[in-house]
Amino acid sequence: MPKKRNRKRDDGHVDESWLLPYSDLLTLLLALFIVLFASSSLDEAKFSQISAVFNEIFDGGRGVMDSSSPTTVPVPQKDTGSENDNSSYLEDQKSLEEIQDSLEEYIAANELEGQFDTKLTEEGLLVTIRDSVLFGPGRAEIDSQYRSIATDISNLLVFEKPRQIVITGHTDDIPMMSGQYKSNWELSVMRAVNFLSIIAENKKVDPLAFSAKGYGEFRPIAPNDTEVGRAKNRRVEVLIQPRVLKDGSAYE
Repeated sequence: MPKKRNRKRDDGHVDESWLLPYSDLLTLLLALFIVLFASSSLDEAKFSQISAVFNEIFDGGRGVMDSSSPTTVPVPQKDTGSENDNSSYLEDQKSLEEIQDSLEEYIAANELEGQFDTKLTEEGLLVTIRDSVLFGPGRAEIDSQYRSIATDISNLLVFEKPRQIVITGHTDDIPMMSGQYKSNWELSVMRAVNFLSIIAENKKVDPLAFSAKGYGEFRPIAPNDTEVGRAKNRRVEVLIQPRVLKDGSAYE
């Protein structure tokens, strides 16, 4: 009986059963790219999206090859909070500039350029009034002929939304010679208070928004060694404060 010939084994055949299916390989690559992309700046939104992708992959959801478009991770939107803060600040500054324009028009119409001055500062709109426009030498009572100026100023300080306003008195460094006030400090305070009293007579202003103080000769804006310098130092200042700071916070 002839022997049965053993079939020669085909040694050229390679068993590929250990390889991952092509779609699974792409799925793993996609997951790797998502992790690499999010690793630099991972936030809660990205983490939630990544978790959803992995859940879909490993819980038997749609395969990558079945998706009509690749899964994307949302790009964080630019924070607009600082822009809004800056916008509020710029709007408030524009409002102060409009108040300054109104004051400048009043000054020009009444030919008070040498007696009034306005300036925008970090602390607000500063209005400087020389003492000769309001007071007699060494006196804190506003002369009757100048009361109309204080009344006109009060009308310019009526705002739809009240602003904090500080009225400050200043003097030169010549000591007080009269017996009514013991020091330049007292004189400067009373000038500010008396000016504020006329402002407060206007029923349209909010008295709670006003305050008064005096610095005497201790905050000069010019040297006190000449009459011109001393005249500049004798003044009343009206500071109209801003409502919003540069960082968007409320002015306090």
